[in-house]
Amino acid sequence: MDLQTFFKENPVVALGFSGGVDSSYLLYAGMHYGAKIKAYYVKAAFQPQFELEDALRMASILGADMTVIETDVLSVPHVAENPSNRCYYCKTAIFSLIKETAIKDGYTILLDGTNASDNSGDRPGMRALEELSIRSPLKDCGITKSDVRRLSKEAGLFTWDKPAYACLATRIPTGTTITAEVLGRIERAENALFAMGFTDFRVRLTGSAAKLQFPESQMPEALKRREEIIIQLQADFDSILLDLAGRKTEETLI
Repeated sequence: MDLQTFFKENPVVALGFSGGVDSSYLLYAGMHYGAKIKAYYVKAAFQPQFELEDALRMASILGADMTVIETDVLSVPHVAENPSNRCYYCKTAIFSLIKETAIKDGYTILLDGTNASDNSGDRPGMRALEELSIRSPLKDCGITKSDVRRLSKEAGLFTWDKPAYACLATRIPTGTTITAEVLGRIERAENALFAMGFTDFRVRLTGSAAKLQFPESQMPEALKRREEIIIQLQADFDSILLDLAGRKTEETLI
């Protein structure tokens, strides 16, 4: 099956939309193949502001129908406790909310942007999607991450080379309680580094310290601008640490 066939067989669908590479291409493809597709973006403490801005920008460019749903994800049982399967509880809550809203709007089929490169093994979030009967057409059609980037570039989507970006909760070690205050500190730190021109990095919480993970290619620049980075981040963290191993590719890290 290809995407054209999928949307021919499923002409009215809702999409859990993040504004990232995969869901942006899926939104484009649905519209390109004539489906009635509506995007739903959930704004919660785990999503930084720039993700919402990217989602709104993409929907505007495509002329897509998009609804923003706000929710307090930290009030969901077990999420703030941050167990190893936190993503299961979070995904269940978020996609249940999208599904409930979409059904009220007349959409009974809900999609997500999981692609064929995403390994479902030992990923609690994937189990949540399966239990809620969320369809993943990119995965079902055998479309990999590299395929999505290539097709997105061909379609002229600005997201084609957007770095993979996991939610802010992934910056906090399993078992460490997640609070809005901690998430805010991490988001401010990452925004500061983005403003300095760094990309595809992570700011990980380690006790009261920030551990910075840059791609290997950006490590010399990070070392060169060490003092500037410290000045930008020191108000929110007791120590600023640099992971000398660097950050791996999007295929191996979230």
